Amino acid sequence: MINDLLHNHVLWVALAGWCAAEVLKTIIYWIVNKELDLSRLVGDGGYPSAHSALVTALAVSCAKYYGLDSFQFAVTAIIAVIVMHDAHGVRLETGRQARTINSILEIFKEKQWVPLQNDKLKEMIGHTPLQVVSGAVLGAVIAILL
Repeated sequence: MINDLLHNHVLWVALAGWCAAEVLKTIIYWIVNKELDLSRLVGDGGYPSAHSALVTALAVSCAKYYGLDSFQFAVTAIIAVIVMHDAHGVRLETGRQARTINSILEIFKEKQWVPLQNDKLKEMIGHTPLQVVSGAVLGAVIAILL
């Protein structure tokens, strides 16, 4: 059973897509912000989307090994669309709402009112369309090459 898992090429290609995106995201964050933040290796949001890279690498790998007419490809392609739609839509909007709430909490702190919450909400959650597409392209390229 462990041997089967270790030799599951489709799984390893998908994980390679995710790892490549996380490393690139960390390097890009470092270059843009002049600050190395290793938490970006596992953090949400950022460029490129690791979620998109993972699910696209998975779907393209299934297409490559099982064919475009396979149920494996059909299931992974549908999951990829759902994940990428969620990353751009719901999660991006959640980040925008967190930013607004954090601004309100800062005003409360400045006026010395009792804040509703002491901790800042996480703002970098979702992805822009460019981040989603770049993650998908990265995942597809990795799946094709591997």
